[in-house]
Amino acid sequence: MKRPRWKQLSLRARLGVLVAAAVALAVVTVSAISWGLTRADLYDQFDARLQSYAQLAAKASSPAEALSTLRSTTTKPGADRNNGLTVQFSSAAGTVTGVAGAIPELPPPPPEAPFSRNRATNVHRDEDQFRVWTAPRSDGGTVQVAQDSEDVEDALGRLGFWLLLVSAAGVLGATVVGRAIARSALQPVDDLTFAAENVARTQELSAAIDVTAAGEIGRLATAFNAMLGALGRSRDEQRRLVEDAGHELRTPLTSLRNNIELLIHAEATPQRQLSAEDRTRLLADLDTQAVELTALIGELVDLSTGERPTEVAERVALADVVGSALERTRTRWPKVSFTAELTDAEVLARPSALERAVLNVLDNAAKWSPPGGTVQVTMSVTPDAVRLRVDDEGPGIADADLPHVFERFYRADAARALPGSGLGLAIVDQVLTQHGGRAEAGRTETGGARFDLVVPPAAS
Repeated sequence: MKRPRWKQLSLRARLGVLVAAAVALAVVTVSAISWGLTRADLYDQFDARLQSYAQLAAKASSPAEALSTLRSTTTKPGADRNNGLTVQFSSAAGTVTGVAGAIPELPPPPPEAPFSRNRATNVHRDEDQFRVWTAPRSDGGTVQVAQDSEDVEDALGRLGFWLLLVSAAGVLGATVVGRAIARSALQPVDDLTFAAENVARTQELSAAIDVTAAGEIGRLATAFNAMLGALGRSRDEQRRLVEDAGHELRTPLTSLRNNIELLIHAEATPQRQLSAEDRTRLLADLDTQAVELTALIGELVDLSTGERPTEVAERVALADVVGSALERTRTRWPKVSFTAELTDAEVLARPSALERAVLNVLDNAAKWSPPGGTVQVTMSVTPDAVRLRVDDEGPGIADADLPHVFERFYRADAARALPGSGLGLAIVDQVLTQHGGRAEAGRTETGGARFDLVVPPAAS
């Protein structure tokens, strides 16, 4: 289906047409109003003059005398005395009693005395138009004074001609001005288009544009620069994620490959057969490495896709989320005790993502707690936030490590000998940020690690 011609025009052409149409409409409207007001004013003056003529003619004894009086008082010296005046007398019954002037006879006034309406009427004779004013006479009859309105019509014709020329010039000027305005107004859009095309061509996300315009165009340019900045940061983070992931994957893959090659070599060489004990230990190592590799890949997937959440947020009781995470953690860490003091508080959250964050914090606390140690979980509620606190009895977090605990793949020196990918707490920080909250790390009064998960409460 072919698009309408209007939609095929460029934005610059549309803006130019709209500006030209608006200015042209304004010019034509002003010209029409000016012509109408001038016409009304001219006819008001013409009717007022006719009214004064009628009042003067009403004092005469005959139409001829009245016409003579009017001509002597209204005609300038040297001018044509036939100025289109006509005077007609009528009786009280409406019968014409006499007429003098340019028109043989005027239509008699109707019985309801139109002069009481205080306005003139029009009479057409051949191609001429006369204005007629009717006034009462002292004998009960009426006098009608008519005059050709050709001068008024000629003046209006000349005015209309010049207004038409002015309107045409205004429309032409509006077209030129509209094109100039469209070109000037859309220059920032051209800059944005060029910048976008340059980014698409070069893949260079640092090519920001200068924000010189104000208003909507300035906001658009600012938003475009912000978008480029966000895309640049996202690409840098993806690059770092891939580089860090490659580094972290290299170690377990190398160990896994070495163990498999050792197992294959031992099977292929009879004199180097592994003992049952060594074989069992090697297979156990392979299983552990496979589990660690699977967990690492899973966390990488969660971290990379967590920035595009698909789960719908809903009102959930945080205590229920924490309770479910505690049950799973107790199963994983049977040698560590967990105590919980939970309160009623609802938050607007994605339940699975929030439970994953709580589970990661609990796993981290259990991993660092000594056998028989206790992990304390408490909740507190304020009007502005719901705080979940997890304290363990481990060695705590060193001052040098505190600023980095939520970074991807960061592992403290003391944690390098322990299983883990260094992504669990990064996932916690990402989930809390997506929920409008934050994750905090610190130390307890006894020296253990403390993690606070802070989320805003659901609106009541």
